[in-house]
Amino acid sequence: MRVNGQSHRNTLICDLDGTLVDSAPDLAGALVTLLAEAGRDGLSLAQVKSMIGDGVAKLVERGFAATGGCPDSSAFEALVTRFIEIYNTRLVVETRPYPGALETLTGLKEQGWRLIVCTNKPEKPSREILQALELAPLFEAVAGGDSYPFRKPDPRHILTLLEAIKASPQQAVMFGDGPADIGAARAAGIPSLLAGFGYGGTAAENEDPDHRIEDFSALPKVLMALNASAPG
Repeated sequence: MRVNGQSHRNTLICDLDGTLVDSAPDLAGALVTLLAEAGRDGLSLAQVKSMIGDGVAKLVERGFAATGGCPDSSAFEALVTRFIEIYNTRLVVETRPYPGALETLTGLKEQGWRLIVCTNKPEKPSREILQALELAPLFEAVAGGDSYPFRKPDPRHILTLLEAIKASPQQAVMFGDGPADIGAARAAGIPSLLAGFGYGGTAAENEDPDHRIEDFSALPKVLMALNASAPG
C-alpha cells in the first residue's frame, strides 16, 4: 500500500456509479432492453456490473461484444444514442445510494470536507441522479465524462475539476470503485480509496489503491488516518 499524504487534505473526490450509488440494476435494465431491440441475448446483472466504469459508449460496446460482436462505427453511434434514450427514462427506478452514504457524507461536510463528484457518466444524468436521491446538496461541483475533452483514467479529469473549485491535488483524496478512479488518482499524485463494495473487482485492486473501504462507516476513520500520517 502507498501512503501519499503530503499535507492536510479536505477535498474528497467521489466517483458516482459503484461508489456513491448502486446504479447497476438500472444500467443493466437499459442495456438488456437495447440488446433485445437489436435481437441479442440478455446479460445478467453480474455481467453488466463488470462492464461499468468507463462511460456509456464502453458499456454499450462491452454489452454487444459479449453477445455477438460490436457493429460498425455508424451503427454503434446510433446504439449509444438509443441506450441514452432508454436509460434516461429509468435513472432512479432501482438506483439507490449505498447504505450510510448520505449520513457519512453529511458528517464529513459538517466537519469541513469539501465534496465533489468526478464520474465518467455524462454530467446531466449524473446531476439528475444526485438530485433525485437527495445527494446533490452535499456536492459543490460535478464533472461528468462529457464535461471536459478527457475523462478518467486521464488525471486531467480530476485536476481540471480541482482547479475549477480552486483546490490543489495536495488537498484532495479520490474515492472510487474502478481501475479508472485509482489510475487517475495515482497519475494525479492523489491518494486513492477503493470502494470495495463497488463494481471494479480485481481490476481495481490491481491498480494498488492506498486503502480499501468495505462500507461508508469506515470512510471518516480512513480519512482521519490519512491526514494524521501526512508530514507537517
